[in-house]
Amino acid sequence: MDRKTRLAAFIEAVWNLGDAAAVPTYLASAYTIHHDPGDPWEGRTLDPAGFGERLIQSRAPFPDQRFNVLRMAQDDDAVIMTWTWEATHLGDFPGFPATGKVIRMSGATAYGFDDQDRLTGHWQIADRLGVFQQLQANRG
Repeated sequence: MDRKTRLAAFIEAVWNLGDAAAVPTYLASAYTIHHDPGDPWEGRTLDPAGFGERLIQSRAPFPDQRFNVLRMAQDDDAVIMTWTWEATHLGDFPGFPATGKVIRMSGATAYGFDDQDRLTGHWQIADRLGVFQQLQANRG
């Protein structure tokens, strides 16, 4: 399986379906969040179990979240993915009680791979300000 296909399978199984048990299938023993402003795990290196906890906590306020992959480009040891994200705000998010309203954002992520095609980390930019603005607007 090529890296773009493997990444698409990871996004679907782990992030879209929330399958924490699938995390070890895709991740190396250490996964580093190199750059992801606004993500509480930025700068941390996680093992697959720690990544599974991150997944569960991240999905709790938005359990129906869905990443739509727009484009992927492959480099030697990385795949860059542009995406949109949509989710219903069904659980409390720090400072924002659940509203039942849909939230959207977009971003780009560069995922690193090891020589066994397991994910080793990412560098990401995402429109978290837009998410905050939507959460603020939905309060009223």
